[in-house]
Amino acid sequence: MSASAALMAAAEGGIIGDGRTGANLALGAGLLGLAVGRLALTLARAGRRIGGRNARIGGMSAIAMGLAGTFLALLHVATTSGGPGTGNGLLGAVVAVPLGLGAVLLSRRALTRGHHADRQADRTSV
Repeated sequence: MSASAALMAAAEGGIIGDGRTGANLALGAGLLGLAVGRLALTLARAGRRIGGRNARIGGMSAIAMGLAGTFLALLHVATTSGGPGTGNGLLGAVVAVPLGLGAVLLSRRALTRGHHADRQADRTSV
């Protein structure tokens, strides 16, 4: 296959990655945000034993990943031509939106728990 034929196939949607790359990237960011948010929530539940700072850093990075995934998914939905089932990744981007928002909400819960654990530790040490 010549280079010009490969470029034509990519422009017509014949090669995977032309329209689905943005949706897959958004899905990956949302899933990574959920995983890091769950880990941060586990660390926050453990309290000061493991380290409240680790839970806080994990929660903030999971919020960033969730917001990035949501933004990429919304951008892909807004710029996608065609409907679902056309191979352009529209359904993947639609699924990525709640994944990213779930990562944000889970991470916010971890940050809140970590903050309450810090308050309790301050009260007992005084």
